[in-house]
Order: sequence, then C-alpha cells, then structure tokens
Amino acid sequence: MTNFSTDLKTYEFNHTMIRVKDPKASLFFYKEILGMKLISTMENSKGKFTLYFLAYVNDKDQASLEAKSDDERRAYAFNRPGVLELTHNWGTETDPDFKGYASGNSDPGRGFGHTAIIVDNIEEACKRFESFGDKVKWVKKQSEGSMKNIAFIADPDGYWIEVLNRAFA
Repeated sequence: MTNFSTDLKTYEFNHTMIRVKDPKASLFFYKEILGMKLISTMENSKGKFTLYFLAYVNDKDQASLEAKSDDERRAYAFNRPGVLELTHNWGTETDPDFKGYASGNSDPGRGFGHTAIIVDNIEEACKRFESFGDKVKWVKKQSEGSMKNIAFIADPDGYWIEVLNRAFA
C-alpha cells in the first residue's frame, strides 16, 4: 500500500447536503421543530443558489457564534461534525411546474434513505412534534409497527428524519 502523509485518525464526518424547494419552510422545520441552529449562510449569485448550514449547537457555542463574523461562522461550520447543509436553487419556491426533489424513499432501495436525530425522551419529543399539527408529516409514529423505539417524520421536501432515544450507557 502506498504511504500518504495524512492521518486517518483525524478524519471526521462534517456535513450532509440536501436540496430544498422553499428555504423559509425548511428553515422553520429544522430550526423551530427540530431545534437546530443556523450557523452560516452563503449566497452564490452567479450560480443562483443559497446554502444554509445548520447544526445542534450548545448554548455556550451559540452565544459565541452570534458575535462572530460571517467568515468565522463559516469556518465553524466546516470544522465541526454533524452539520446539515440545505441548498436552495433560486426560483424553485415559486415555480408551479417544479416537481420537487427525490427524497430517496419514493423508490426504496435506491440511494438516500434518511437522516437521524437522537433525543432525550422519544415519547415527549413525539408529543412536541404532534403539537405542530400539519407542519410535521409523520412517516411512522412511535406507536406504529413492531419497532416501538423509533419514529420517522418528514421535512417539507419529504426527506425522512428518524427520531430515536439517546443510548445511555
């Protein structure tokens, strides 16, 4: 095997990108319903798209992020694990002919399936999601099916999010 001057022990998963039709609806979902924080936004007027980087951020980091410049916030997004990148191609939100993006679940077994979040109490988290009414689309409630330890909800574009309890050791 060829020697490379890179240390695999330093590698870390950084982010996943999904395309969204309506950034307002998606940002509401990920921020208000799932509790993620918007870390950074990048617009590309030549490419006509905007990138939104979100993550779960503790209170201390959130307070320090609010005082940082756009470049520092971007650096934070690209130097931590567990970031979700929402990509909005301009105009999709008002295009009546836009069919949406392939979430990966309309044709099972082909590609993307879901992201997942861990929560402290799945029963209470599901009650909270239910309180949002039709803003939360249920794919599988915790009480349904044989797997009672998970639930699935869908974001405004139909991407599935698995909800499960944090594993306590």
